[in-house]
Amino acid sequence: MTQELFTINNLWIMVATILVFIMHLGFAALEAGLTRAKNTVNILFKNTIIPAIGLLTYAFIGFNLMYPGEMFAGGFFGFGGLGLSLPEGWDTSAYSEGYTFFTDFIFQAMFAATAATIVSGAVAERIKLGPFIFFSILYVGICYPIAGMWKWGGGFLDTLSTPFYDFAGSTIVHSVGGWGAVIGAYLLGPRIGKYTNGKTNAIPGHNIPLAVFGVFLLWFGWFGFNGGSVLSADPGTVSLVFVTTALAGAAGAFGALLASYLKFKAYDITMVLNGILAGLVSITAGADLMSPTEAVIIGFIGGILVVFGVILFDNIKIDDPVGAISVHLICGIWGTLAVGIFGDLASGSQIVSQLIGIVSIGALCIVFSFVLFFLLKKTTGIRVDEQEETEGLDINEHGMHAYPDFETKE
Repeated sequence: MTQELFTINNLWIMVATILVFIMHLGFAALEAGLTRAKNTVNILFKNTIIPAIGLLTYAFIGFNLMYPGEMFAGGFFGFGGLGLSLPEGWDTSAYSEGYTFFTDFIFQAMFAATAATIVSGAVAERIKLGPFIFFSILYVGICYPIAGMWKWGGGFLDTLSTPFYDFAGSTIVHSVGGWGAVIGAYLLGPRIGKYTNGKTNAIPGHNIPLAVFGVFLLWFGWFGFNGGSVLSADPGTVSLVFVTTALAGAAGAFGALLASYLKFKAYDITMVLNGILAGLVSITAGADLMSPTEAVIIGFIGGILVVFGVILFDNIKIDDPVGAISVHLICGIWGTLAVGIFGDLASGSQIVSQLIGIVSIGALCIVFSFVLFFLLKKTTGIRVDEQEETEGLDINEHGMHAYPDFETKE
């Protein structure tokens, strides 16, 4: 590889890193918009501290858990030591043909915090901030890297006779967050007034324009999320990934539009927003393997699934204010299975491998998040009291309002 090509590849991954970083602003805007005004500061605080947690924990321990190197790696666990260090002279093509050590770290670090961000939306409006931060540190610092190592770090999922495949993380990123989200929402219980007398009561978000802004930022950043996962600036693959990513998101919008209109006889913007995200999550596992037509099919089905996912979780009284579980868990599972149904790797053996990956990573995340949330619940407590929830987390957890010049009626 020439120095020019190495520089181009490295530069593209750094640009993709910037796009993924912008996604954290998208998550913040989406979650704030779909929740009530009295909890806006709390939502924004969590989405501000999570990238900081992700960067620091990934630098301290996470990167070396996910990519331990051959010397210290096993099928299920590996560890390359604390902190960021590399042999002298390796921050060049000696580390990789396409990028430097530090470029690899910072790109992967942008992914790390996403898992906790997904949990943030599902437990919004009722979780104590301190326990949530503690959970996020351990979930991002330990659980996510171990799950990632099982495939991306050369672990047992990568050594199956038909290797498990997850291009950019439908399971390794999105489902990891989704499993933590469903366990957290279950142990917390629903918000006051969400389920009464056998009915599900809508609790509308306070700022739909902000939610729309957030989704478009996420869609924009997803080009880096998937496009950067090529790990080079290869023109053919990167352009294909851009197309499949864009089309899947668009098809997800129409899948959700159709399903929600047939079910509710209304054009629900929140369902369409989550449909876009559903399509994007669904294509993430196989964005480099699918034809444009297959991307449309996968995204469209994802958009339908997210609508019925929201209905399902309301029926079993798991309160998810922003639909994060339906988007990231259900569509993460669907997108991972789709690799065995569509695209270049489609086969029965691939479906089996995809199922093994889904189940094994799901089991890890369920056990890890349940034990952690349960211990916090029995010690410090994880839910604010009724008065604090009614008055809002902003004034009780932060001593301020997001909109001090406006009276809010809840």
